[in-house]
Amino acid sequence: MKQTLTRPGAPSLWIDMAGAAPQADAPVSTGAPLERDLSVEVAVIGAGYSGLSAAYALQKRGVQTVVLDANPVGWGASGRNGGVVSSKFRLSFPAIERLHGLETAKTMHRLAHDGVRVVEQFIDEFKLDRARFEHTGSLRCAHTERAFTSIRAEAEWVKQKLGDTTMTVQSRAEVEHETGSKAFVGGVLSSDAGTILPLEYVRGLAAGLTRRKVDIYESTPVLEMIRSDGSGGVTLRTPNGTVRAKQVIVGTNAYSNLTPATAAYQRELVPFRSAMIATERLPAGLDDRLMVERRSYAETRRMMKWFRKVDGRMLFGGRDAFGKEGQTAGFDALERAMVELFPDLAGVRVEYQWSGYVGMTFNSLPHVGRSDGDTTFCLGYNGAGVAMASLLGQHAAALALGEKPELSLLAAPGLNPVPFHSLRAPGVRLVAGWYQFLDALGV
Repeated sequence: MKQTLTRPGAPSLWIDMAGAAPQADAPVSTGAPLERDLSVEVAVIGAGYSGLSAAYALQKRGVQTVVLDANPVGWGASGRNGGVVSSKFRLSFPAIERLHGLETAKTMHRLAHDGVRVVEQFIDEFKLDRARFEHTGSLRCAHTERAFTSIRAEAEWVKQKLGDTTMTVQSRAEVEHETGSKAFVGGVLSSDAGTILPLEYVRGLAAGLTRRKVDIYESTPVLEMIRSDGSGGVTLRTPNGTVRAKQVIVGTNAYSNLTPATAAYQRELVPFRSAMIATERLPAGLDDRLMVERRSYAETRRMMKWFRKVDGRMLFGGRDAFGKEGQTAGFDALERAMVELFPDLAGVRVEYQWSGYVGMTFNSLPHVGRSDGDTTFCLGYNGAGVAMASLLGQHAAALALGEKPELSLLAAPGLNPVPFHSLRAPGVRLVAGWYQFLDALGV
């Protein structure tokens, strides 16, 4: 296998595609840190999909809002993810029905597809052509006959019980023709899904809100949340200014531990490292054979790998429970897995490698709710954050204003820390090792 190379100065493919110095018409936010004291109705912490979506909903209601982020827009998961826009939860709809009943499954199904609609709305409303959203669908590829039977049954259940005809079964030959890989025995196509350039999307949202006079302050970590004695409201202390707000929305997700002010929200999650690699541009013949429909693709293993083509390159990603920031072992494992599924890529050079954290929850579902009378939060997208965070940020805004949106199983009555949270790192590695063992057995 050829040596993996990372292009100097390009931490990710998304950054390189966006460019270090965006064009004059490119979507960028203000970029300025907060250097004064403010008073607003609602302060949003986190300028990712969740926080910007919340700010959008508040601006539409005429509510004075400010957004604060410890880093530039797109620094976190919103600018690092694989750019898959999906209409699903980690917990399947048949499982939701078994645990909570059919009506709950119907509501959750609607919420999942609502997320895709919100992304489409943002693309149209803010004219985010640079985000390259394509409603091409997502193909789940079965690695064993047992897995194929399971996802085929799920597709039939969704059709019969929920009236959803967007999931169709593909044969081994169809999956091989579409993906260019002989590794799968069949698959299920979910047509209500798509792909996007995630960094362009989040930057575009920030730029659109800035044009609508929503103040977004980057490089402005919230160091402390100070509760008022009896009078209500919260004061957010930052390095060079304070923000006095009646309500606060926390949208920091898997990066909540960046400052003490939001560290409590990290205990709601098990952050899981996700790693990605991208190859050099594929030769024409190979480009014509692999992933001919330009969808997103995922396999059915518990330690799932996912892949798609971007800019004429293969993008290949997966969970990396055993790696840490700065280590290459996870990237090397991804390259081996990629070549195992696509042997023709053995001689193709890897040009990019990057990683970030996914917010996983104990019940495999996102959480949105109030942590106290002044603070609302939304987090835990379990790897499906492009669409779901775009949706739930708006619901968090509604909760902050005292409204009661339909949230079904996503409603959190308050913070509910993961049990034995201090043991999360060894626990994740133990579970991941067990999952890899089961995947190797094909069960």
